Amino acid sequence: MNINCTSSESVTGIVKGSHEFKLKGYSLVKGIGVGRFIASETFNVGGYEWAIHFYPDGIDTHEHATVYVSVYVALLSEADDVRAKFELSMLDQRGEGVDFVLGHFNGTLGTKPHILSTGDMWGINRYYKRFHFEHSTYLKDDCLQLNCTVGVLPTKVENSMTIEVPESNIAKSFEMLFEDEQSSDVTFSVGGNKFYAHKIVLAARSSVFKSQFFGGTDKVDREILVNDMEPKVFKALLQFIYKDTLIEDEELHLSVSSSMASLSELYVTKVLAAAHKYDLPRLKLMCESVLCKHISINSVAHILVICDCYEATGLKSTCLQFSAENLNAVLKSDGFKHIKENCPDLIFELLKTVAAGIGRVKSSYGDDDSDASTPEPNEIEAESTSYNPSSDEENHVGW
Repeated sequence: MNINCTSSESVTGIVKGSHEFKLKGYSLVKGIGVGRFIASETFNVGGYEWAIHFYPDGIDTHEHATVYVSVYVALLSEADDVRAKFELSMLDQRGEGVDFVLGHFNGTLGTKPHILSTGDMWGINRYYKRFHFEHSTYLKDDCLQLNCTVGVLPTKVENSMTIEVPESNIAKSFEMLFEDEQSSDVTFSVGGNKFYAHKIVLAARSSVFKSQFFGGTDKVDREILVNDMEPKVFKALLQFIYKDTLIEDEELHLSVSSSMASLSELYVTKVLAAAHKYDLPRLKLMCESVLCKHISINSVAHILVICDCYEATGLKSTCLQFSAENLNAVLKSDGFKHIKENCPDLIFELLKTVAAGIGRVKSSYGDDDSDASTPEPNEIEAESTSYNPSSDEENHVGW
């Protein structure tokens, strides 16, 4: 396959490109010193910048290495773990096409790709004996021509084969565990109903249960009496612990009246109380979300009292904001009378919310005298990159 200079093409996942480097005036650079090189212009293959480095006096002084010219290819781009193959050719200038070719594509230096990072080089220390080179057809009119072919391989091997992974069934498994009486190790008696559960599951979900079952030295009874909760509320508590869901009870979305008594007797309020008792913050938020939909002029004050009882901070903040925005109507409600008589702290919090709202209004109309300064951009320091050959560079003996 013929590859045109300074072109790239994709062949079965490898991107190949080549660059021709003409060095005119070889006699003028000969003798510049061991380890010094003449660099080609940069060229791009596979999205990376490369350059040819020609060392007329060799790259090092190891055991007669200075009698050879050395040729390397350097990776200039900022990159890590670039997998590439190389080929270096010295062109025969007699026009007979007998080029001197070493590299991976013709197998003369193996076929395994090399892995390079920024500043790394691949090349041949003993590329050609200088005396033979100077008397060969590769040097004509004090000029030589080098051709470098680079093939960049994908960093990762793409695999089109797949294995289908089913959806997680952990929720189903815990649901079965929730209904498994035989494997349970604790029973709750609630209003004449028996609920079977597993201590380790309850402890994993609730810090209160964890402390109750594993926090002390006293033996925990196999059966525990719960006398401050309705059976359906306790069942909702256990379902959340095992399934992370809230039971859709028929009372869940009932309309809320304006009386405190009716609010406290709601199913969702009772579940909120249970979630607070057993330290289940996500379940509390689920209940707060339901109650939030029932906020109104008549109900907001009563809902505030519930929030205060069960530390429902998110719902409480919403109620305070609603009350501040509808202050005149809320002040005339029966619920506000209840707060004034029984919950003076809530009155204080409501006043703070109203005051904060007034402050924001004033601020929006005030003059902004702040002297904000634009941050200066970060200084970017340029780094010089050195190109050091790896310790295991290829050697070619002869010629």
